[in-house]
Amino acid sequence: MNIHEYQAKEILREYGIPVPEGRVASTPEEARKIASEIGGKVVVKAQIHAGGRGKGGGIKLVSSPDEAEAAAREIIGMQLVTPQTGPEGKKVKNVLVEKAGKIKKELYLGIVVDRSRDTEAPVVMASQEGGMSIEEVAAATPEKIIKVVAHPAGSFSGYQGRKIAYGLGLDKPLIGQCSKIVASLYRLMIEKDASLVEINPLVITEDDQLVALDAKINFDDDGLFRHPEIKELYDVDEEDPLEVEAKKLGVNYIKLDGNVGCMVNGAGLAMTTMDLIKLAGGEPANFLDVGGGATPEQVENAFKILTSDKNVKVILVNIFGGILRCDRLANGIVQAVSNLDLTIPMVIRLHGTNEEEGKKILNESSVKFEVADGLYEAAEKAVNIAKQQS
Repeated sequence: MNIHEYQAKEILREYGIPVPEGRVASTPEEARKIASEIGGKVVVKAQIHAGGRGKGGGIKLVSSPDEAEAAAREIIGMQLVTPQTGPEGKKVKNVLVEKAGKIKKELYLGIVVDRSRDTEAPVVMASQEGGMSIEEVAAATPEKIIKVVAHPAGSFSGYQGRKIAYGLGLDKPLIGQCSKIVASLYRLMIEKDASLVEINPLVITEDDQLVALDAKINFDDDGLFRHPEIKELYDVDEEDPLEVEAKKLGVNYIKLDGNVGCMVNGAGLAMTTMDLIKLAGGEPANFLDVGGGATPEQVENAFKILTSDKNVKVILVNIFGGILRCDRLANGIVQAVSNLDLTIPMVIRLHGTNEEEGKKILNESSVKFEVADGLYEAAEKAVNIAKQQS
């Protein structure tokens, strides 16, 4: 689960990590009031779950409450497009109004769970190249990233924090501040079941203080049952409406940008199916996994989600019959086609438990579809149909 910057900063405050003075506003008048109380220059920042907000005009530095109100009036309600939102952008509901100060240097600090085979542990990363995407730094100048691997069952030791601080080339007065921030950030990550915590940039101010100027925290969904206070921060408006609907209907769905709808069972088969669609020259429209124990009702729900996406030109049903028997899936398809009055073309590949029974049910029904026996054959047929329909 993702949260907004202003929410992440509230959590940083809980752990004693310095952040700029500021509050969130949902109206231009509120932004003016906050700027007046803070005094001096302030930054007005759009609050959406995406980076690159400044490039899209979602961050403005202003010098007075009047300008803060004008900036908020411009930002709130805008459809903000950034490199991370896609061309459709995201609507801004709130802005964060924060005190602006002079900055001597920008740094990067983050912790992520490294799932690579040789570590599988939290890794603290830091760089003097703050303000940039860490992926860009890793690609262009990997030697500028400092990494310290923490033991997943242990605490973060003082010497590890100092290793980060010295690696950043900080002056002596900042070594202790940096070590303390790193230790607090690590404790936050473990105690809150976060999968990523990131401060970018972590700035050195004119008076030699380290301050978290921007923050991002992602949480492990499987750990949310332990954190009702975090679940309350969930903003349904930041999620794709179809993904929200899919959760309600009990299917796993992630919307993508293509036009080939995929209905599969199992994440591995979903990934394979999407790869083969790409190999055949097409683009998957989604990742939809009905799971191993799907009922005919869940299969029908999956079709509802797929056909709600107007970009879907063809549906590829690729099922490996294991716990989900092919005959049960076939009954679900027949039920969905009948109840939903589906006309969209389908390519169906069934393999595994009760495969023949499933094919018999489909062949004896009124469902119109193309059959494929091989994985690539199925993907190729679906891509060709999608091209004809576009």
